[in-house]
Amino acid sequence: MILQALTTYYDRRSSDPASDIAPEGWERKPIPFIIVLDREGRLIQIEDTRDMKEKNNGAKSFLVPLGVKRSSGIEANLLWDTVPYVFGEIGIDRPPDDEDSGKLEKTLDRARDQQRQFIEKIENTLPDDPQAHMIVTFLRTVQEPDLAQFPVWNEMKQLKAVVSFRFQGEFQLYCEGPAVQSAVDRLSMSGEDDGFCLVTGRNDGISKLHTSIKGVRGAQSSGASIVSFNLDPFCSYGKKQGYNAPIGRKGMFAYTTALNELLGSESRQKLSYGDLTLVFWAAEDTEFEADFSFYFSEPPKDDPRDGTERIRALFEAPKTGAYDATDDMTEFYVLGLTPNAARIAVRFWRCGPVSQFATNIRQYFEDLRIVKPPREPEYYSLWRLLVNIAVQGKSENIPPNIAGDLFSAIVDGAPFPLSILQGALRRVHADVSERITPARAAIIKGYLNRYMRMHPHKEDKEMGIALDTDHPSIGYQLGRLFATLEKIQKDASGGTLNATITERYYSAASSSPVTVFGTLLRLMKFHLAKIDSKPSVVYYNQLLSEILGHVGDFPTHLNLQEQGRFAIGYYHQKQAFYTKKESSEPKTMGAQEA
Repeated sequence: MILQALTTYYDRRSSDPASDIAPEGWERKPIPFIIVLDREGRLIQIEDTRDMKEKNNGAKSFLVPLGVKRSSGIEANLLWDTVPYVFGEIGIDRPPDDEDSGKLEKTLDRARDQQRQFIEKIENTLPDDPQAHMIVTFLRTVQEPDLAQFPVWNEMKQLKAVVSFRFQGEFQLYCEGPAVQSAVDRLSMSGEDDGFCLVTGRNDGISKLHTSIKGVRGAQSSGASIVSFNLDPFCSYGKKQGYNAPIGRKGMFAYTTALNELLGSESRQKLSYGDLTLVFWAAEDTEFEADFSFYFSEPPKDDPRDGTERIRALFEAPKTGAYDATDDMTEFYVLGLTPNAARIAVRFWRCGPVSQFATNIRQYFEDLRIVKPPREPEYYSLWRLLVNIAVQGKSENIPPNIAGDLFSAIVDGAPFPLSILQGALRRVHADVSERITPARAAIIKGYLNRYMRMHPHKEDKEMGIALDTDHPSIGYQLGRLFATLEKIQKDASGGTLNATITERYYSAASSSPVTVFGTLLRLMKFHLAKIDSKPSVVYYNQLLSEILGHVGDFPTHLNLQEQGRFAIGYYHQKQAFYTKKESSEPKTMGAQEA
């Protein structure tokens, strides 16, 4: 199903005249250095295509013949390859203090064999082309001083950079020209139809090895495989490698090209969180495919409202008459990949109509809606939520598997994993400076509401966006009480506090209330006595009476769900204190202010 969906996506893209996806037998490859020859095959320039303004010095991409699948052997690409393949032993960077002459000689011998095969591939593929003959002659006669006159030569050797060729006066690489295109097309059509392809359903030449997949975070930079058989236990009936799962050349090329396109560095159909890399696409062209990444990504710095506007459009489409994804029945696919040694593991696979995905995503944002300070983003990216439950707020500390579990819950409309609540509460207890950030409050609220829908109870009630004074949860009301006691302490100090009760007592109050609230209520009497504003004292006494009317006895222990409700009650009550209201609530003043 996965490979067939990827093949369909390739067919869709390749049939679009505006698409730049590689045709069969080709790939798009960054080529950082181009050898420029004149009409007689003499070297006149080494062109550097890298953009030094970019963070990763990205090189310009070109359409080149499809690269070979390498293991430990020697096999050359056609008219493009690394410096050792192209230039042989003169392309080897030799450290001046290298004392291991035996190791160096083996490296030089291998480079000579690599160049020999590179040249032979050109001669065998293009035996009668004069420009191909010029390139071969150049490679056989070039000396290192010819190349060393260009400043980039030493860097090319050190990087073992990828190199190709262009002739003076031409704007495209030689390998993009008509002679090479005809030769590659002939090679693509050659070969016997020796089996039935499981992907296309047609007879085709079966691919023994599949093109490597690149771009999965944490996988080998040279690429890894989804379909691979390299040990005897993986094989059956005496078949070797790709013959165990017969996929034809056309099907193999289509699915690997489509997946590499989706995983490309410029792709807008890719998301990465922790060890998880996500790609997504639709069976047909749809606006939802273009908008999907904006629902979960950090907004671009040059247009921070772009993602917000797209999410808002998802909610308001039924009212405005614009494109409504919740009515779109186009098939949509999401593929989650994680690295696994030399292979890529399929973490999860989801397919269904766009309407299903859109409905579940709308519900996800609805579940996360919560009152926030004025400058806080209206919607949080998935990355922003995950780093708020990671140690020190760093991406590299996002717990393993949690990104995939959370994303699965979002697109399935399922409850969030328990690890989300546990992670958020751990950070609330550990982060003394700012225990409950708006993002943590949002994700705790989302977990609680989705859990309640799956496990409904007549005495439960969903968490609201803002303060709910009548919420039946004992944890919620205790959170409100704790926030009120903290506010009284702050007002009593006149802003001179070094540490609040939250820094000392929050963890105990939210897990074992009976152990601390007696002490806190006794302290509260002293704090109230220091507040000179009588209306404020009256207001706080009324508020405490209202909250304690919901509490009764202090419980000895709160479970995880009630600890989450405690956090939301605390957060809601604090936001209510600092939200401007058109009411008769008095302004609270400390002793110094009065």
